[in-house]
Amino acid sequence: MRLDESGLREWGRFIGVTCRPPIVLGLVGSLGAGKSVLARAIGEGAGVRNPMPSPSFNLIFRYEADGGCEVVHLDLYRIESPDDLWELGWNELGAENEIIIVEWPEYADELMPSDHWLIHLEVVAGSIELRDVRVQKVGSPKDELVAFPISSSDC
Repeated sequence: MRLDESGLREWGRFIGVTCRPPIVLGLVGSLGAGKSVLARAIGEGAGVRNPMPSPSFNLIFRYEADGGCEVVHLDLYRIESPDDLWELGWNELGAENEIIIVEWPEYADELMPSDHWLIHLEVVAGSIELRDVRVQKVGSPKDELVAFPISSSDC
């Protein structure tokens, strides 16, 4: 799927509206690929009312959302090893009411839950506006997601 920033935001809001916790979404892509834009849009769709700054320096933010849901947004770019996740309270994540959004999930290595979704964002060559987006189902997340029009098999 190819999206501009407006389309990415619209799609992210749709994800937030349609996904049901507990769910873990890993956002994969280079710097500037749109991971934080997508994370904010997912939060907005889930009903987060407060601004969602990038957690680049704080690494983790929690937001109340609609229906008693909580959106947990992590940015792992600055961690030095997966062991640093324990200091962030990684072992406390995964409550039944959480939508967990992880930027740079590859830095969590084997600590990522066995069942999650990866959303890959790639800047289209020759365009600063467009992103190629693909979704990868890892393990057996509890639901098929209507927001993901792409095959849920490993891409």
